[in-house]
Amino acid sequence: MTLNYLDFDYSEDTEGIGVFDAMATVRPERLAAVHAEVAQVLDWAHAAFAGRRGAVEEGGEWDYDLQDVQDLEEANAQRRTVTLSISGSPAFCAAFREAFDLPA
Repeated sequence: MTLNYLDFDYSEDTEGIGVFDAMATVRPERLAAVHAEVAQVLDWAHAAFAGRRGAVEEGGEWDYDLQDVQDLEEANAQRRTVTLSISGSPAFCAAFREAFDLPA
């Protein structure tokens, strides 16, 4: 699946739990497209790992944090910043990379 706004960076802790972080800052007319990509990613995760969402440290396969805030420094420009962080087990991370064609 191709993403146009979300560009994920990857990090991993010493126990193999991976985190994909993406941030997009856009004007209001592009916000719906960013939200559509977020929905695409989360829909995939819910479908591919159905019923397994939860804190990875507590036995879940994956979890996420989503933020959407107005950029206060550019109030006149009305830019919004959307951040999406997805954490997951090694199996989830491998499947996520494959689904969204991300480098290993």
